[in-house]
Amino acid sequence: MRFSFILLAGGNSARFKSDVPKQYHKIAEKTLIDISLTKIKDFKEIKKIVFVYNRKHKKYLNGINLKNVKLIVGGKTRSESTYNALTYLQKQKNIDKVLIHDAARPNFSKKLIKNIFMSSRKNRTVIPILKLQDALKKKYKKNNTLSMKRDNFFTTQTPQCFNLNEIFKLHKNDKKKYVDDDFSLINNNKVKFIGGEKNNFKITSQEDLDISKKINKSYAKIGIGFDVHRLVRGRKLYLAGIKIPSKLGTLGHSDGDPVLHAAIDAMLGACSMGDIGEKFSDKSKKYKDISSSKLIKKVINDLKKKNYVINNMDINIISQTPKLKKYKKKMVYNIANLCEISTNSVNIKAKTTEKLGVIGKEKAIAAEVIVSIIKHD
Repeated sequence: MRFSFILLAGGNSARFKSDVPKQYHKIAEKTLIDISLTKIKDFKEIKKIVFVYNRKHKKYLNGINLKNVKLIVGGKTRSESTYNALTYLQKQKNIDKVLIHDAARPNFSKKLIKNIFMSSRKNRTVIPILKLQDALKKKYKKNNTLSMKRDNFFTTQTPQCFNLNEIFKLHKNDKKKYVDDDFSLINNNKVKFIGGEKNNFKITSQEDLDISKKINKSYAKIGIGFDVHRLVRGRKLYLAGIKIPSKLGTLGHSDGDPVLHAAIDAMLGACSMGDIGEKFSDKSKKYKDISSSKLIKKVINDLKKKNYVINNMDINIISQTPKLKKYKKKMVYNIANLCEISTNSVNIKAKTTEKLGVIGKEKAIAAEVIVSIIKHD
């Protein structure tokens, strides 16, 4: 079964009361949008991802990792935005199901997505819900209230999963049945309700955002990495996966990229997974002259299997030669691409030793990296 995913972020966030739309606010250095996309991109079952945005918010898109994501301009309402995305997906080949999700709910777990997939095998529509726990009252007339039996009520969450063609047709033929979500268009007899998650609440106010920050803060881990390589003639110089023009290159068992090596050590350290020497031994022939970009991709895949996501990365490159100022942006972009994070989450500083020591004498080059990592589930 092939799934698609729609992330709705076209709202104006009027109730949030901020100059920056809530979906572009950050939790642990990641926008609410980035948090959802990072989780979803780990699922091979999802073949197409559509991000629906407000045209007025285009300036906020810079820095968000939108690789392999289709951008669609939203409409005036949530319903119109969803229909715009469904219109695109309906024209794509071999997609059976669609998950529709609000960007204001970044705290869903991968377990919830897996439960939706499993329930979708035998059901056309899958909706996560939460039963009410608080007493329920109804206000009527002026100062009168009525106690309601809460057993008959529940709240719905997203992602909500539908047959693509069915929900597309319902949106296309909608005669104002749409209320708050896409579930309002569906006949209840065709729905499978599954347990939702308390953490998967919708961020509506600043207080909600603060609670979400506390949820994610408890999972933050920090790692530090350092690497140094001798500079020699006859070798190429790779820094952050980029070939740098230089009369001198790094001596090493692999391609000798000190930036990526330090980054790997920092990531492994943050996750208590050892060090680069244990994982990629310099005694092994299979790593002889290997690109360090391939090594860091292996580490990123290992982190993803354990539900770790890189929050941000701060890098010092310590070198007397060559001058690196004009290569910094290219290196930031390449590291962000390798690590599957936004460019806003990577910072590179080029330093010298004022001609002191082996680095100052142009005999070596070093890098140190500090990484912050979040475990979402």
